[in-house]
Amino acid sequence: MAAQKLTRGRLAQIIILMVVLIAAFVWRTITYNQTQQGEETSLTCQLSTTGCLVKSSNEKLPVSFVSEALKADAPIIIQIDNTNVKPVGIVEGVSMYMGSVPVVFTKNDRGWQGEFTVPACMHDKMEWVIKITQEDKIMNAHFTVEK
Repeated sequence: MAAQKLTRGRLAQIIILMVVLIAAFVWRTITYNQTQQGEETSLTCQLSTTGCLVKSSNEKLPVSFVSEALKADAPIIIQIDNTNVKPVGIVEGVSMYMGSVPVVFTKNDRGWQGEFTVPACMHDKMEWVIKITQEDKIMNAHFTVEK
């Protein structure tokens, strides 16, 4: 294809197209909201055998470990009290991503009991988070597992 002469009409088309593209880019940049859905409504707590303590308000959530020792490659059991809605849980590494581990929940007389196993890490201690969803509530429970 041979090169064509740049006429006034073609120059005007190029300039109009560039103005439209730049305007769309600037509008999208200004109106972009970076918050992820659910993050602003989720509770974050430190999970232990006595409960899940929310640091900002010192309230305890009805989630606790049944397992006394938290070891890698061994079953870990948690208890969620007083609820009729089955929770959904995923365990993920905080200090290092090691995949997502599903939590299997079964109903018992106190509520729901969940069981999962985290893989061993090269570090002696690793921080994990259980992301529990129940109805419209999201809870992030942090805990530490030893090798």
